[in-house]
Amino acid sequence: MRILLAEDDLNIAGHVRGKLEAEGYAVDTLAHGPDIWERGEDAGYAAIILDLGLPGLDGLSILKRWRHDGVETPVVVLTARGSWMERVDGFEAGADDYIPKPFRAEELLARLRALLRRAGPRFQIVKSAGRFTLDEATRRVTFDGEALDLSPLEYRMVAYFIERKGEVLTPLELAGHVQGRDDDSAKNAVEAMIARLRRKTESGAIETRRGFGYLLPDDPS
Repeated sequence: MRILLAEDDLNIAGHVRGKLEAEGYAVDTLAHGPDIWERGEDAGYAAIILDLGLPGLDGLSILKRWRHDGVETPVVVLTARGSWMERVDGFEAGADDYIPKPFRAEELLARLRALLRRAGPRFQIVKSAGRFTLDEATRRVTFDGEALDLSPLEYRMVAYFIERKGEVLTPLELAGHVQGRDDDSAKNAVEAMIARLRRKTESGAIETRRGFGYLLPDDPS
């Protein structure tokens, strides 16, 4: 599940991103208002965490533009502006939740999970492909009904395979989604993760298409 984190404070952004990734989310982090507005038009995000005090274009203006353009992605607003009037402005602009700074990352994660549950069938919580089943509420993955002990990176890889079930994914594409980089080192790490996942399941659970990439069949036979 991919999250857009729009925050120009590098310390806050790094801390929140680390917490989100530890929970298995894939996170894109941006700090410049116009770039955030353009990226948020992409309906592929499960949710957006949006700071209001952004350079180039403030968060409230971005949120109003998204809602005017029909973007329905759930948005959690982060802001140092604490007055009730400013909170009302945020909700009226289309915010789904509002967290004033300073905040605890644990509260943000709890609110994010609740928001995704309320989002309904568009963001299905339990997903299956082949012999894998993933429960995004509990971060639990099973294979043939047996729970797997996965690292956050392995969890994100399985989640992406399930999201793209039946499609051949290149090592560089997997590296970009799972690790946020697409260099040779990340590619090698992806291949090592594939090998670990196969040891934890079965050798044929993730298929190889030589010269192309890897495939999680939706209907294994």
